[in-house]
This record gives sequence, C-alpha cells and structure tokens, in this order.
Amino acid sequence: MKTFFVGLIICMMAGGSLAEAQGFKSDVSKKGTTAASFLSISQGARASAMGSAFVAVADDWSALYWNPAGIATLQNGVMFDHTQWFADIGYNFIAGSYNLGSIGSLGLSLISSSVGDMPVTTVTQPEGTGEVFNVSQVAFSVAYAIRLTDDFAIGFNPKFVYERIWKMTAAAMAIDVGVQYVTPFEGIVLGMSISNYGQKMHMTGQNAVVLYDEDPVNSANNGRVPAELSTTEWSLPLNFRFGIAYRPDMGDMHKIILAVDAMHPSDDYESVNVGGEYSFDDFIAFRAGYKALFLTDSEESFSLGVGVRQHLLGNIALRADYCYQYFGRLNSIQKISVAMSF
Repeated sequence: MKTFFVGLIICMMAGGSLAEAQGFKSDVSKKGTTAASFLSISQGARASAMGSAFVAVADDWSALYWNPAGIATLQNGVMFDHTQWFADIGYNFIAGSYNLGSIGSLGLSLISSSVGDMPVTTVTQPEGTGEVFNVSQVAFSVAYAIRLTDDFAIGFNPKFVYERIWKMTAAAMAIDVGVQYVTPFEGIVLGMSISNYGQKMHMTGQNAVVLYDEDPVNSANNGRVPAELSTTEWSLPLNFRFGIAYRPDMGDMHKIILAVDAMHPSDDYESVNVGGEYSFDDFIAFRAGYKALFLTDSEESFSLGVGVRQHLLGNIALRADYCYQYFGRLNSIQKISVAMSF
C-alpha cells in the first residue's frame, strides 16, 4: 500500500514534468490564450481570503474547485458563493457533497456568470443597432472522492464547460484530479491537484455566417455567397497545484492554519500563494493572504477576510465568510460565501 501511495504521488508530479516537456511551460506567459478563463477565478470567500493557498487545506465545499479529494473527509453540506468581479460581472458558485461512508463521497458544483445585456454596435452604427447581446459561462461538475486510508484521499471531478456570446457557443468536457495526504509530521498536510484537463473549445454559431464575394473586382459575379468563418480551437486553463498546510496544536479555543501553494498554469508563469487563518472558539475567524508571489507585473496581491460560524441543532451549523482582494490598477473584488453543514 505504501508503494502504491508513493507511486501515485510520483505520477502526479511526473504529470507536471510531462506537460512541461510537451510545451506546457515556455518563455512566453501565454496570458489570455485559453478559453473559459472564468475557470481560473478563485471560488470560496474563505479560500480566496487565504491568498488562494487552499489545495492542501481543502476542508470545505469549495474543495470541489481546489482539490476534489477534500470532500472525502467532509460531512454533508452545501455552499453558495458570490463574486463581484470587474465591470459589473458577477460569478456564482454552488457546491455540495454527501458522505457515503466507507465507499466515498459524492459532490456537485456549478459555476455560472451573471452579465447584463449590452448593445450591439457595428462600424457603421457605433451608437448601436437596437439589438442587445449577452454572455453566459457555465461549468457543471459531478465529483467522487474516497479515503484509501485514514491519511490518504483521492478525488475526481469530471465537468462540463459551456460558453455563449450572443449567437455563438462552445462546449467541452474536462476533469480535475486531486490527492490529499496527512503526513506523519504532526499538523502537516500535503495536497496536489490538476485542474481543467480536457478538450479544446471553439466557437460556432450563427454569428459566423457571412456573405462573401469571391471576386470583388468583377461586378458581374454573385457578391453575396453564404459562407461561414472558421474559428480557432483554444485549450482550457490547465493548472497544476502543489500545496502544504500546517495546523499547529494550540488547544480547542485557538486554531491556526498556515498554507503555501505553488502554481504551474498553462497560461502564465509559475507563482506562489501564501495564506493563513486564525479562528477563536470555532466561532469567528480572521484570514489573510498574498496571491501570485514572484509573478512579474501581476495585479493580484493581498487579500483579507473574516468569517463566523454558528452551531444550531445537532450537527447543523451555518457559516458566513467575506473576502476582500486587492487588484492594483483594477481596484478590488469582493466575495461572500454562505455554507450549511448537516
């Protein structure tokens, strides 16, 4: 069994090396060269407040985004998270899991965008044609995780990704894979995940249909031949994460989590996220973190957050979390999460 664990971890790490050998890493950041970039937006106010250093922590339902292995140790529950993004764009994240005991845990998650209608403009009608268009982005996943031993869990999170811009659509299937390992060293947990490994996406639809003139010099030919523009395929934002979380033993009243994540994305350079959480009496928590360390020209930086948790009847508990993240010249974003365990 130990040999199996070691082999699995080596395979996960080898996956990053193989991707690098196939052009996953280069001297060009490839920023903005992937489809469905909303999949790179951090989910969960608690995780975001900790500087997005969460792959080894993964102990709430946002684990379905960070590391699906995390739901293997969770009790039943649901979470709703809202992100107020730039340009009045909002993102909603709904996640939940159900523990099946010794046979594992099942999880569901949904990420969707909320973008208001925008006017359709053209070169000849810059003030608008009278039409409006909107944008939709959705990712739906069904996850499964299991504890192979008391200290080792693995999770899989297949997902369906969909984007629509006016009358053009694109869709793809992808999967997240993650592991979580409680080390023999007291309070130290390791986590690894590969996110958004799957098909490429390309837009198709009515907006690609145009009228084409094969010979614009010759006025005698048909200058309105129906044709369809060809669109390029784009990969999903593949990301490899490796993280360490440390929980020192400070008794029941005071709890601290310190976490560090190393990021290896397909559309940017490598970076490091760091964060921490202090909670008192399992009631109120304060969090802080810093995202994208060592990443040149990044607008992302520090984040702060607070959360409260209230026990109700039996195992039922409610938790509310808030996160503020500074984005430099882009100002800031805010996130609110509400979760219930039962």
